[in-house]
Amino acid sequence: MHGLGAPSAWVRRFTPLLPAGATVLDVACGGGRHLQWLASQGHRVMGVDRDPTALALVAQALPAAELLQADLEGAPWPLPGRRFDAIVVTNYLWRPLFPALLAALAPGGIYLHETFADGHQHIGRPSRPDFLLQRGELLRVCAGLRVVAFEDGFEAPADPAGSGRCVQRIVAVNETAAGGIEARWPLG
Repeated sequence: MHGLGAPSAWVRRFTPLLPAGATVLDVACGGGRHLQWLASQGHRVMGVDRDPTALALVAQALPAAELLQADLEGAPWPLPGRRFDAIVVTNYLWRPLFPALLAALAPGGIYLHETFADGHQHIGRPSRPDFLLQRGELLRVCAGLRVVAFEDGFEAPADPAGSGRCVQRIVAVNETAAGGIEARWPLG
C-alpha cells in the first residue's frame, strides 16, 4: 500500500511554512504518512484517496482526520469550492487535476508536490510517461505562484542496495492576498 512509512523529507522540510493550525489536503494520501506528520504538527488534515482499505487504516490512526474516498481520475473534482491552506501531493501524478488543485489553494496557501520525473523509466517503476513529470513541468504548472523551492534530478538511494529515483519537487505559494507586503519564505 502506498503512503506508508516516514513522511517525505521534502514535506517535513517545508512544513514550517504552514501557518499554525492550517487546513491541509493530502491528495492520494494512501496510508496517511503525511496526514500523520501534519496532524502531529498541529494542522487540521484531510486526505483523499480511492482506496477504502488505506482510508480505514488512516481513520484508525487519525480519528480527527477528514477523509474522503474518491476516484480523482475517473470523476469530477470531489471538493468544489473548498479551499486549503496547504495541498500536499507525493508520488502521484494526474495532470488533469492540476487546475482543480491550484483553484483549491487558499490565498497565502502552500503547494507541495513531489513525484517521479522523466529518467525514472530507466531505473524502475513507474516507467510510463503518463506518470513521469517532464523537465521543469512543475515550474510551468505553478507559473502563477511564488516558487520558494524546486528540484528536478536524480536522488541517490538511502539504502546502498537501492536504485535511487528521478524526482521533481516544488514548494509554491499563492501570494494573491499578500497586500503588497513582501513575504519571506524560509528555506529550511
